[in-house]
Amino acid sequence: MKNDVSIVLTGQAGMGVQTVEQLLMQMFRLAGFHVFATKEYMSRVRGGMNSTSIRVSAAPVRACVDRIDILVPLNKGGISHVQNRLSKDTLIIAEKENFEDRSDIGQLDLVDVPFTKIATDLGNKIYSSVVAVGLLAGLFELELSILTDFISKRFAGKDATIISGNLAAVQAGYDIGKKLASEKGLKFQLQADPAVKDRMLVGGAEAIGLGAIAGGCNFIGAYPMSPSTGLLQFLAKHADQFGIVVEQAEDEIAGINMALGAWYAGARAVASTSGGGFALMTEGLSLCGMIESPLVMHIAQRPGPATGLPTRTEQADLKLALYAGHGEFPRAILAPGSLEEGFDLMRRAFDLADKTQSPIFVLTDQYFIDTYYTIDRPDVSKLSTGHQFVKTYKGYKRFALTKTGLSPRGIPGFGDGLVVVDSDEHDEEGHITEDLDLRVKMVDKRLAKMKLLERATIKPTLWPPRVDYKTLVICWGSTRTVVEEALTRLGRKDIAMLHFAQVWPLHPKVAEYTNRAKKVICLEGNATGQFAKILRLQKDIAIDKQILKYNGLQFSVEEVMEYLAGNAHGFASR
Repeated sequence: MKNDVSIVLTGQAGMGVQTVEQLLMQMFRLAGFHVFATKEYMSRVRGGMNSTSIRVSAAPVRACVDRIDILVPLNKGGISHVQNRLSKDTLIIAEKENFEDRSDIGQLDLVDVPFTKIATDLGNKIYSSVVAVGLLAGLFELELSILTDFISKRFAGKDATIISGNLAAVQAGYDIGKKLASEKGLKFQLQADPAVKDRMLVGGAEAIGLGAIAGGCNFIGAYPMSPSTGLLQFLAKHADQFGIVVEQAEDEIAGINMALGAWYAGARAVASTSGGGFALMTEGLSLCGMIESPLVMHIAQRPGPATGLPTRTEQADLKLALYAGHGEFPRAILAPGSLEEGFDLMRRAFDLADKTQSPIFVLTDQYFIDTYYTIDRPDVSKLSTGHQFVKTYKGYKRFALTKTGLSPRGIPGFGDGLVVVDSDEHDEEGHITEDLDLRVKMVDKRLAKMKLLERATIKPTLWPPRVDYKTLVICWGSTRTVVEEALTRLGRKDIAMLHFAQVWPLHPKVAEYTNRAKKVICLEGNATGQFAKILRLQKDIAIDKQILKYNGLQFSVEEVMEYLAGNAHGFASR
């Protein structure tokens, strides 16, 4: 009996694993359960072996676990693909030919279900994945009408035989699932939560996209690159609804320059890519710094260098975002730790970019982008997305020297002034200059905006919010929810987490948190401890231990628990 069940499906690319994932998530949500889902997949269109993990719970869940309660391998090799996550309690439901020739086959709890034969008897073997969906619904004794209604809506507009075939497949799987639950004595202690019906099931790309829309985004310049492509697709899907110009540029260089052009014309724009694509954008970033243009720069991190592991996750582009671009100019870097935070920080990024006329980075990663779970609907009733540009006047100077470093930003055609920008060093009006004394004043003016960014720095989150901890676990970005659940499960009052949703500039009172701890641990998904080095360089904060993972997979709750309990394995500790 469980109130939190971990289901994993494995299969080759092209076998419909993602379709099953989407059907199951919606099925459980409509039944009143909280769901969490994430995936890992190989860089290929067909073949290989991928897996989707879905947690079904009576309470909100936001983190991935290693534990597998139910495994459904849709292809041979699926069991071995997740063998390190199996236990004696894992129930494996598969076709007999997918059981594999393994020395431990007799120790596994295997149930033979001929998915392909059932689907073929119904008219098409393609229905086999839907049979699996019905089986899982039957195992959990969900109302069949929930699934059949959803299937009917999902395939509405298709040929009637397709709809009827899928409904028959669901029914066949459901009957097997109920029978299997009875034979196995399975009883999942899951109680529906009425509040789920008011919550949204969203993914990381959707959360970031919704935040962009809430921030007034009306232009995106991007070239498709996993895992950042989800944001481009989401904004393209809703472009007509929200008046967004979506420009799939010929390359990343064009993408960032188009975004800068959009800001110059008065739009609110985002440039989106992954690390390899951003490497091409760095010249455009320097242009952004010179012309003092606002810019929201989204980087969905993945392992490098070069092409690296294009469909995996990592937190190794922090230094790239911080030091990219030639010359010196200010910037801020945000790194959301949850989908809720992703929405909020993306929205904030547009306002902050507009107010400070600076590039604002939002760092996500493959794990964040491909994660789904239920969240409360964000309140957008009080959001303000007012533009910060001014109506120009005769004698207007785009780069007028000011004490704050912030000059009034005009846009062409709005007012009587001439709006001049130039990639060369320039005077107050924007015209090229080689006056060396003026050069110094312009550099100082641009750097003075860093004080504006520092005043807007987001305070790190201490969790649980207490001051009597002895060990402090520092993390940033997408690792937040994993560490939170690990600490909750451990139940130790001597350990707390400090999560940074803004990694540059650092909050001025960071040392107040670390000085209370006898031991400071920094957990991050890269090989060199990039954030730990920033803490030491900028705040003279010494890290006692580092937990580093860089094999392309995200941290799991169990891994973090094992390290904090002194039984670490499977990742680097320094």
